[in-house]
Amino acid sequence: MFNKLKKLFGTGENENPSTVESTTSVSKEVAIKAPLTGEFNDLSEVPDPVFAEKMMGDGFAITPSEGVVVSPVDGEIVQVFHTKHAVGIRSNEGLEVLIHVGLETVKLEGQGFEAHVTEGQKVKAGDQLLTFDLNYIKENAKSTITPVIFTNGDIVENIEINASGAIQAGSTVANVTLK
Repeated sequence: MFNKLKKLFGTGENENPSTVESTTSVSKEVAIKAPLTGEFNDLSEVPDPVFAEKMMGDGFAITPSEGVVVSPVDGEIVQVFHTKHAVGIRSNEGLEVLIHVGLETVKLEGQGFEAHVTEGQKVKAGDQLLTFDLNYIKENAKSTITPVIFTNGDIVENIEINASGAIQAGSTVANVTLK
């Protein structure tokens, strides 16, 4: 799925396509931590049909109150978009997670964003991935709402959402059971 996203959003000149194969483990459940502090939203609340209608996959969204994105899982960075508005992670169990900061933020061409990870880097849940200027995004993008999408839904058996309202980065928001 991340190769499809690279075609959709493009890659930067210095990016190398990921050649990492999906890893599998005995665990069939993945605890998903909140990658941002803010207000938890159902995916249907995202004012963009690509996300709201789950065209890219199922998941949830967060309206951030701070400009810090942390890893929701232990895994490996499989993509950092050259515009730094989105990052893809493959959990140690093989679940692919896309965090897409704001809507129509690709047009900002990286302005207001800073990446703190690179493709191929191993991360633990809670590790800082991206920072962004929340006020700049509010002023220059369609929305700050941040979809968190499970892009390889073919391996997902069930998603149990355990959050609502105000949430803190690092708190458990969902459990995903893999097939």
